[in-house]
Amino acid sequence: MILEAKNIQKKFGSVEVLKGVDFTADRGEVVAVMGASGAGKSTLLQILGTLLTPDGGSLLVEGTDVLHLGGKALSAFRNRRIGFVFQAHHLLPEFTALENVMLPALIGGENSRNARERALELLRTVGLQERTGHKPSELSGGEQQRVAIARSLINSPAILFADEPTGNLDSRTKEEIHRLFFDLRKQLGQTIVIVTHDAGLAKLCDRICTLQDGAWI
Repeated sequence: MILEAKNIQKKFGSVEVLKGVDFTADRGEVVAVMGASGAGKSTLLQILGTLLTPDGGSLLVEGTDVLHLGGKALSAFRNRRIGFVFQAHHLLPEFTALENVMLPALIGGENSRNARERALELLRTVGLQERTGHKPSELSGGEQQRVAIARSLINSPAILFADEPTGNLDSRTKEEIHRLFFDLRKQLGQTIVIVTHDAGLAKLCDRICTLQDGAWI
């Protein structure tokens, strides 16, 4: 099992956002997390991805008790073992597609040559081998999201979290990105957890988990 969360609780002020949520993900599994706005989906994703600390519960990623990692150790673990794709691409505008993909590897201490080779390989995987030298402003929305996906995979993470990854894209581009996620599972054995409102994407996943008022239904 790649990820195991138990009794995850989170409050913001007096509002109980997550009410003792359990969640697991197996290696190579693609799981959709659905629910109405305000149900707690993004909060859960941020906790599972170690971006947010819960008020209670436990979280193991590849057997590591990440809630007991502090500061630099947690940041290093997140950089190496967890990937993120968000609705907004968060690409650095002054960098090319290749440079954007390389960045997490360089931050993680990889040498430039190896980071470049891995980034080129991933850009080929997502179909952007002809766009490596283009900056974000020269790419379409779908191409920018493909760069963001390649960037999320540069350190070969144990698990990839995607938060509404196709929310800003047109129907045709959405379908292309949906297929890409499953191609990545097939090619890389990638474990993926996707928060989405898109029923079409959810139906493609191995499991659909639905949150309502901070608990599974």
